[in-house]
Order: sequence, then C-alpha cells, then structure tokens
Amino acid sequence: TVTVFSLRIKDFFFFICRFSLLLLNLEEYYFEQHTANHIISKDCKDERKFRGSLKICSKSLIFEPDDNIEPIIKIPLRDCISIKAPEDNEANNPFTRNTSGGISVVCNQVFLIKERNVIAPYKTVRGRTEHLFQLDVAGKVGDVVQTLHQLYRASCLDKMGDQAAMITAILQSRLARTSFDKNRFQSISETLHMECKAEMVTPLVTNPGHVCVTDANLYFQPLNGYPKPVVQITLQNVRRIYKRRHGLMPLGLEVFCTENDLCSDIYLKFYNYQDRDEVYFLIATYIENHIAEHTAESYMLQWQRGHISNYQYLLHLNNLADRSCNDLSQYPVFPWIIADYSSSVLDLTKPETFRDLSKPVGALNKERLDRLVTRYQEMTEPKFMYGSHYSSPGYVLFYLVRVAPEYMLCLQNGKFDHADRMFNSIAETWKNCLDGATDFKELIPEFYENDSSFLVNSLKLDLGKRQGGKMVEDVELPPWASGPEDFLQKSQEALESPYVSEHLHEWIDIIFGYKQKGSEAVAAHNVFHPLTYEGGVDLNSIMDPNEKVALLTQILEFGQTPKQLFTTPHPQRIIPKLKSLSRTSSHNISIAESPVSPNEESFEDLTEESITLAWNNIAKLKLDKQYKIHKEAITGIAVTCNGSSVFTTSQDSTLKMFSKESKTIQRSVSFSNMALSSCLILPGDTTVISSSWDNHIYFYSIAFGRQQDVLMGHDDAVSKICWRDGCLYSASWDSTVKVWHCVPGETLSNKKHHFELLAELEHDVSVNTIDLNAANTILASGTKEGTISVWDVSTATALHQLPLLLLSLFLLFAFFFCTDSRHLLSTGEDCCFKVIDVQTGMLISSVTAEEPQRCFRWDGNTILSGSQSGELLIWDLLGGKVIERIKGHTGAVMSMWMNEQCNSVITGGEDKQIMFWKLQY
Repeated sequence: TVTVFSLRIKDFFFFICRFSLLLLNLEEYYFEQHTANHIISKDCKDERKFRGSLKICSKSLIFEPDDNIEPIIKIPLRDCISIKAPEDNEANNPFTRNTSGGISVVCNQVFLIKERNVIAPYKTVRGRTEHLFQLDVAGKVGDVVQTLHQLYRASCLDKMGDQAAMITAILQSRLARTSFDKNRFQSISETLHMECKAEMVTPLVTNPGHVCVTDANLYFQPLNGYPKPVVQITLQNVRRIYKRRHGLMPLGLEVFCTENDLCSDIYLKFYNYQDRDEVYFLIATYIENHIAEHTAESYMLQWQRGHISNYQYLLHLNNLADRSCNDLSQYPVFPWIIADYSSSVLDLTKPETFRDLSKPVGALNKERLDRLVTRYQEMTEPKFMYGSHYSSPGYVLFYLVRVAPEYMLCLQNGKFDHADRMFNSIAETWKNCLDGATDFKELIPEFYENDSSFLVNSLKLDLGKRQGGKMVEDVELPPWASGPEDFLQKSQEALESPYVSEHLHEWIDIIFGYKQKGSEAVAAHNVFHPLTYEGGVDLNSIMDPNEKVALLTQILEFGQTPKQLFTTPHPQRIIPKLKSLSRTSSHNISIAESPVSPNEESFEDLTEESITLAWNNIAKLKLDKQYKIHKEAITGIAVTCNGSSVFTTSQDSTLKMFSKESKTIQRSVSFSNMALSSCLILPGDTTVISSSWDNHIYFYSIAFGRQQDVLMGHDDAVSKICWRDGCLYSASWDSTVKVWHCVPGETLSNKKHHFELLAELEHDVSVNTIDLNAANTILASGTKEGTISVWDVSTATALHQLPLLLLSLFLLFAFFFCTDSRHLLSTGEDCCFKVIDVQTGMLISSVTAEEPQRCFRWDGNTILSGSQSGELLIWDLLGGKVIERIKGHTGAVMSMWMNEQCNSVITGGEDKQIMFWKLQY
C-alpha cells in the first residue's frame, strides 16, 4: 500500500522525543544542543532545577526538560534583553549557588510548549523574566554565548532579507568547519565519489548537513545530529530518483526505494544546482541498468489500458509534477469527486452524484464564476481569476490537523485556527468550496486512502469551541457513510467508478495539462496568480534580498501550481465492455467478473480468451520449420483461411505460393522485373493482390493460376496495400494514399475488375506504410520522413499529423492499430517503438531498442518484433523492456504474419527464408 503523509506523521508523534524541528519558526535552523540544568530562582532563596537539553537555534533558544510534565521553554532571540555568563561575585547575581557553566538569559517573552506533554497551542508568558541555563560542560559557555550574541544580532535586524543573509552566513561557516565523518561508512572498502553540503527536507522544515555518495551508499549527516547521527540509503535499493523544484529553485532531489509509494526515503535540497546534478548523475548511473525510468506518457499508457488505477495514476502524475509529501507548498493534489453529501445512499450510477471534472472548483458555481470573471476582465496586468489557490500548506493542514497538530502550530505561530474555520464537516467544506468567495481548494490523497485517522480526533486535541457551543471533535460525515472507514471506502469506489474513469482526463487537462496555462486556461476559467506557476518569477534576477525573501514567503504560503506535464488534450481512459474497474485496499486493479455465466460464453469470448492466453505465453514461441524460397529479401506474407497455402512477395520480383502440406513451392509468378513490396488475399481465397515498385498493383487468380488484372494507379512505387469491405487502400512513394472501390471480375462479363477512385490522401513526401483500425473508420499513413498522419476514412480528412521522427528524417518501417483502435504503435529507423493515442494524436509512450525493429505484431501490452539482426524480440511495452530474445533469421526480419488466434507466426527475412513458428504451451 502507499504510505501517505498522515501515516508518517502519526508514527512521528508516537516514536520520537517531545522536541522536534516543528518547534522552530519557518525557515529556522537547529544548530546544536547541550545537556544542561534550567535553574529558576525566586527571591534568592527558593531555587528549582530542571534537568534537560538546551537547543541553540538560529532564531530561538529552546530548553527541553527531561521531565515530560514540565513544559518545553522557547525563548525568541529577538525578545531577549541580555545574554551573558554571570560571575559568582557579581553583586546583582540572583543565583545563590555556584554558577560555573551558567548562561543567563533575560527576556520579555517566553513560550511554554507541551506542558504535561499535551499538544496544545503555545502559552505565552509576557513580562521580564530571567533564566539560568547551567551547562554540564562549563568550558563551552564562552562559545555558546558568542554564538547566541551573533544570532541575537541577526534577529534584531529590521529587514527579513538582512536577517536571512546573516543567518545563512553563520550556517555556511559552520558547515565549512565540519565535514562528513567517514567512520560512518557501512564498510571500510567503500569508495568516496563526492561530498557536498545540503539540507534534508521534511514538511515545513529543513535540516542542514553533509551529503556523501560512495560506490554503495548515499549518506546524509545532519549538522546537529538530529534526528539521528546519519541517514543511509543503499543505492542497490533505490528504485526512483527525481530532480525537484524547492523554493522555486531547481535545487531539490528526492530518492525513493519503492516503486509506488508517494513518500520518499529522503528529500535533499542543495545549495547549488551543480551539486544536485552531480549527485543525481551518480545515483542514476548506478541504477540505470536495472531500473526503467517512467515518464508521464508511460504511466498514461498503463492507465489507459487498465493496468493501474485512477488513484495510482494520479499519484504518479503528482510525483512527476514535483508534488511531494515533504513539501507542503507542493503537496499532492487530488480532485473532489463526489458532489452529493446529503443523500442517505450514495448512487454511483447517477452522473449528478459526481462533480463536473471538466471545470476547476472555482468554476463549479456559475453565479460566483460570473462575479470572478467580471473582476478578472476589469483587472490590470497581472490578471488572475482566483485570489487563492487550490492547494497550499494551510489547506493541507486544514485537512490533517487531527493527525498533524504540531505542523499546524508550526505554520500558525503556535496557534490552531478558529474553531468555526476548522475542518468540521465534509458537507460544509464542500459547500464552502462551491459558494465561498475565496475558497477553491481541492482534496489530498488521504481522502482516497485507507487510513481514516485524519477524520478522527483520536489524540483528544482541544481544537476549540464553535459558535453554537459545540466542541470540535471528529469530522462530521455525510449520511451515506456509516463511519470514517466506510466514507473512505465509498470515496475510493467513486474515484474508480466508470463515470470518473471516463472523465478524469478532463481534470488532468486542468491541473497537469494543456488547460493549465495560456489561452486554454483563460477559456477554462483556470487562471491563478502568475507567481504560482513554474517560471512565474526568476528569483536569481531579484537583487534585493528583502524583496526576494518576501516574495518567496508569499509564494510558498499561497501554494504552487504543479509542473505542466501535457501540452495537448489528455486521452480518455479505455473502459472495458461488460467489465468494471475496482480497486482493492492496496490500490491494484482487478477486473470484475462478467455477468455472463460460464454456460453462456459466446464464441467471441472464447476467441478472446485464447488470444489472451497466446499473448501471455508468447515467449514460448518456437521455430517449427524454415525454407529458403526466394532469391532476395521477402517483403510480404499472406496465408489462406485454411492455412494450407502461404503466398510471399520478394524484392526478386516474384510472387510465390508455398504449400505447407507438401513443403514445396507450387507456383512462382513474375509480373515485371521490379520488386514486389506486399501482398494480401481477398476474402474467399480466390485472388492474391501484390503491390510493386513498378507503380502497379497486380491481381492474381489462385483458381486459374494467372494474372487476372492490373491497376495502374500510382506515379511511383506502391509500398503497401490493405483491403477492407470491398475497398482497396494503396500507399505509394508518389506521396499519396488512394482509396479504391473494387468490384471483383467474376461479377462482370469481361472478368476484369472495375476500379473507382473514392479518395486521394495527399502527403508531402513518399508514403511507406498504412494501416486501418478494426472498424475501418480511421486510416494511418507513415512517410519516409517519419511523419504519421491519421485520417477519417469517411471524409478523407486528416485528424492528426504527428512528426514523430521529423528532426532526424528517419524512415518509418511499420505501424499497426491495437485491437481496441485507441492506440497506434510505430517503429522506424530511429530504433524506437512509439505509441500514439488515436483520439488526441498524443505520443504517449516511447521505448528504445538497441537496433531497428523492421516488423512487429502487438496486443496493446506485449510486442513481438523482428529485428534488423534477425532475432525475434518479445517486449513488455508497459515496462519498456525486452523479456525474451529468440534466434531467427541471419539477416533482417522483413515481414511477419500472425494468425487470428495469435498462436502461429510466419516471418520472412533478408536471408530469403520463411520461418514457421508455433507456441508450445
């Protein structure tokens, strides 16, 4: 299962000491700690001493008592009046005992935190107070006081930019005086590759230290030794690694040791992009041999074909769009799905149950949208429709306050939000997102996970009293949910429902896709403040440090728009017929059983099952027989319905008929002295059609054993032909594809075929190959320059033109539609398999081979290809890897035929041979 932020936070609270970096202010650093006594003196007679740890931080001094009953004391340095080491003989020394090793701090404000070990808003004690901290190691007093004086001066500077600059200088000086402790290496034989300074990022806080990369491990050693002396990641365990934006700068790096988890094993922020890129290179180089890099397009293909759930796909897109559970300003964003929070029963078969996924939250209420659009039109630049974002640190913690109270206290300076503004009710929150003037927030992954703790006040937090006098306790659920677990279960079912599967691509267009920016965003009413977008501001160009700090703070608190992943419309998901998608607790896809009983299975069902079985076992393909029947490379293969006769064309200009029974060539025909490029058999097994480089298409009668007709339809070589429903489709190097209506000769008195040109599809360059979808409604054509065009057959108009290989002008060898007609797979001289979504024209996957693949067959998930070297390769398309290599021809595999059941294959090679292959289960 996917471990999400709430689970990690819950573990955090129960298994660490009371002190955490969340007690610091935002952008504050924890430098060092000292074992000490906190001595409180009352009128020089009654002294109380508390044992504990004194933490030196960049903006505060924190004392954590060993006794959990006593509160943690936080003294802001800016509120200090004096910091010094008192002498025993001072006349005004309030401490009666020996003060050796003591540090006196006089301040006018103190925060008391976690008194009686209860997580609650901080108590503020105002007024002049004096605290003595007696260090165990008296010799360190001078250095500590000097450090506190430096940090005090920084805290008293008027401008935030000047404060940040001085604290950064102090931090960098400390890092420069230290280095990674090589004694922390797991093995003395490890080889050091690089060491640099960096910060480990966790939600709301960062922790400076040293990064070390060896030939076996990635290490991070915190400067302060917190929460442990060293963090170690074994490179062999790394599964994914991503460069990240952090603070709008390309300085982040996130490392995962799992395939699917949203939470990483470590998130690092570097001080320059060169160090970040070098660490990335070292780790990526180590793992590249056994880890396939996933792109948004590769996940899209898996999602479209039902291999991953809607939930998993959204997690992957968030991850690729720089969203991380370690960065609350870029926390993963999920959509509101359900719009009905009042019914007693949730009906997932009714469209009105669901939110309109084609619109952002701000556009769901037309009256509110009209007001926002009017304001937008009256605005001067920079213009934006929404004054708040759909995802921000405040919104994330609004949902998670019950499991992450310390994060809320950290974000809001030791306070919870007003009780009436808390996350009190699902229905109220949804209503406010619809009607509120400034509330446009989406949801977080936890709403579709299995841990319901964020809906329950299990920590018994005092979150305040609402106006009606009711205490804030558990989140109020809709009537259709019997409890928190049931609410999450039904939310998961809604997310994976057919309606959402059919419309989720519309929401992806808004959040991650082409409607995120530009004119499409304006048309979709999806325009936020320019500073929230990647590239909206260049921090390096801002020279004023105060302006830079203020701008960065504003952006991080406001929220950030995800990195744009798609610039063209996102394809729709393929919804299986008579099957529904459901998700188990671990978010894996399962296909529900068909309502058809076993005794009622149709022939189509049985055929589909046999095809699926064949492709599942395609790696068991074995060579049965092979024959050398031509003098040149074989270019085309066609087989009669009963499988007894095999027709082949060759560059030797002959069409040959090979008998499988007698294992001999029964006929050999030459129409001209030019090469033949392809062949097919018309329904009824009476006629073979061959295309030729002599610009002609030849019709050969099997029954009469002679040339029956010739179509002189092109001005250059005919490269490929297809036949569907009485129509002949021919591709040519004369830059056209022609569609002919053909009436067979047997129906006419002259025994000749009658040809009527129905359409001519113009191209800029030679056309090498064509294919039609199963419904004969869409035709795809591929050119010598690598451009694929998708045509509407009924209107003879181009739907999409895809310059897949245009930059390199590589020749396209072949492509075929998938059986569902939604995808087209191509291969060419660039050694790449490329999957195109037919509806949108989007390139959604690309897999690179070691050498060109000349021909192939595929089922949408697995590819059987013939390579330039003569091998047959079996590919896991979704995994992007070869799963089996089978020795075959001694030259390139030029053509391939597969029967309808997909358990018999014939290949033709550059070595002039045909090879017969069979599956051996």
